[in-house]
Formats: sequence, structure tokens, C-alpha cells
Amino acid sequence: MGFYDEIEIEDMVWDEAKGVFHYPCPCGDRFEITRKQLANGEDIATCPSCSLIIRVIFDMLDFEDEEDDEEEEASGEEAEESSEDDSADEKFEDAVENLNVDLTNRLVVTQA
Repeated sequence: MGFYDEIEIEDMVWDEAKGVFHYPCPCGDRFEITRKQLANGEDIATCPSCSLIIRVIFDMLDFEDEEDDEEEEASGEEAEESSEDDSADEKFEDAVENLNVDLTNRLVVTQA
């Protein structure tokens, strides 16, 4: 496999919005690689617009905790959703407990 170039991760730019490291490609687009790919030991950054690829030189130890971080974020989001559901359930139960229905003065509506 022929690489266009070998680039050190320090020479790449982190794009927070897209969640990728990128580096300019001669075609005018950018080579991209994610933190998850790096954590999995992948070192090939691809350009989405052409067939060129680069090899990314990086220290695997810098990304070894990446998968654990993603799992913690996912479990944190689940816990947050669960606490919101519990809160809504508690509010509903409180509303039902405080509900008073007076059926002595019922009004019947008929259509003509």
C-alpha cells in the first residue's frame, strides 16, 4: 500500500465539531481520522474526495483510554435520561395524589 505521505499527529488539526483530526490534501479537501480509529490502532487517514491516503504517526498510549471515555459518556447520558424519567414519574404521581374530582355538579353537553 502506497502512502501519499507520513504525517505526525502533532501536525494535524483537531476539529471538535466533526470529531476528527485533519490535514490538507493536495486535491483541496482534507485527510481525516477519528480518535476512535487511533485508539483502535488504525494509522491511515483518508481523503473523502480522492484516493490518497496518509500514514499518521502517533503514540498509541495517548489514545488507549479513548474507548473507556466513550463508554463513560454513554453510560452518563443513560443515567441522566433515567433520572429525568424518574422525575417525570414522580411529578405525575404527585399530581394524581392531589387530584380532586367533584362529580356532584356534572354538566352534560348535547349537540343540536
